Amino acid sequence: MVACYQGFVDIVPLLQKCPYVNVNHQDNDGNTALMVAAQAGHITIVNYLLNYYPALEVDKRDFRGLTALMKAAVQGRKDCVTALLLAGADLQAVDHVKGKTARDWAAFTGRFETSVRIRSLLRRPRAEQFSSRYLPQWPALAELVAKALSPKSRGERLAEKIRSAFTFRIPHDPREDGVMDHMVRMTTCLASPFVATACQTICPDSPPEVGKRRLSVPEILKEYPADQEPEEETSSCSSAGGSSCDGQAVSEIRLMSTYRPVTGLRSFLPWRLLWRNSVFPGEQIPQIKLSKPSSPPARKERRHRSRDKNLLEPPKWRYKELKEEKRAAEEAAGGKKKKGKKKP
Repeated sequence: MVACYQGFVDIVPLLQKCPYVNVNHQDNDGNTALMVAAQAGHITIVNYLLNYYPALEVDKRDFRGLTALMKAAVQGRKDCVTALLLAGADLQAVDHVKGKTARDWAAFTGRFETSVRIRSLLRRPRAEQFSSRYLPQWPALAELVAKALSPKSRGERLAEKIRSAFTFRIPHDPREDGVMDHMVRMTTCLASPFVATACQTICPDSPPEVGKRRLSVPEILKEYPADQEPEEETSSCSSAGGSSCDGQAVSEIRLMSTYRPVTGLRSFLPWRLLWRNSVFPGEQIPQIKLSKPSSPPARKERRHRSRDKNLLEPPKWRYKELKEEKRAAEEAAGGKKKKGKKKP
């Protein structure tokens, strides 16, 4: 959780190899490692957690009923929202305090770009270009070519010249299903020579889709120990007739954390006071205090490199040379004064 909070990308893959790490562990406020990474906006860590931690619960809730998707939407982390939705996060889940979904939280907190990203994902929920059946052809190309080759009257040509002369070119976002969108999908599809020569896709017949639970890489490669998998999940995977990459059957039996009512002294406090520490759990992160050493550290002797033509020498700065000359002159003057003060 500390590594996910601080964004230590190199630590999270190392902890994945430790068999004693519980990735779904919750702190005093119910935050998990995925929640902390998602609300902090560390998209690389979020993707690694989703792809390489088999026991990860995407829809785990904290004590207020907030999921990682809701926390990412509140903070406006649109890339993390996209990754969570394509990993099977529940967009219709509501929290226990406000009764809002992740989309409602994005609109409530004024995260306009996140709301637009969710709307565009719902409009096109399936990433077709990551399937082996996708053909990199632009459907609007034939219509545009026919329109450009069609004969035009004098009035239409004159109108085009006038329009081009008095049109101001203002930068704007690319249109959906336009040429820029087509170029991005064509260069990232599995049929692209750039992707085919760079990597090998594990699931060519199961592209990412909003709301579909995808198996992690250890589960696909069958490297996840069988004793850690639930029996229902194993039977559902074996009964599914599709590819081993398709985890749609797993999402039906996915465990959801139950809501824990607040008891004790905290039950008499208003919920606004209990809202503390929901975004960045700073109190649970150990604070490291630095203190100066009692004795100054010993200076290391500088090793003079042998002057070799094949080695690069560090640059000699003029201000450093002047500083060293001034220091040597002051030490020489100080030594002369001490000698003059001595009595015969």
